[in-house]
Amino acid sequence: MKEPLEVELGNLLRQKGMKLALAESCTGGLVSHLITNVPGSSEYYIGSVAAYAYEAKEKLLGVHHETLIRYGAVSRETVLEMARGVRQVFCDVFPCEKTISVAITGIAGPGGGLPNKPVGLVWFGMSTPDGDWAWHTVWKGDRLQIKQQSAERALALLVNYLEGALPEEN
Repeated sequence: MKEPLEVELGNLLRQKGMKLALAESCTGGLVSHLITNVPGSSEYYIGSVAAYAYEAKEKLLGVHHETLIRYGAVSRETVLEMARGVRQVFCDVFPCEKTISVAITGIAGPGGGLPNKPVGLVWFGMSTPDGDWAWHTVWKGDRLQIKQQSAERALALLVNYLEGALPEEN
């Protein structure tokens, strides 16, 4: 039987001597919750910033006001700035060359969707010593299902990165 993603992720981070930081918006800390359910996660998990409001994204993660105004909170540009920002926050604590980060921002619904940004649209950003990437998807389901699917996708992307098998950006 395969281990849960959060356990697999922890094993990989430990093996590679890497640390993890997260920036969560639409998941509201769910990814952090899953990771910290694993005993010993303090060995590799540094912490997170749950930044929901524009002001929190700007002040805590260094997202540029212009980025939020021009592209919105749910965009490739914003999620990459979130991922870089949270990694930088924790690089003051742990060396950047040993720290990776993931950011998540999206529209979990039931309201808030637009024709070009429907409910279920979620962006994922990753910042690592090897570069930065972004992906998006549009989930089906209710608010809790969208949050759960997003948390699992974030864990899967981290496992993919650590295994050297990142999917193509989209």
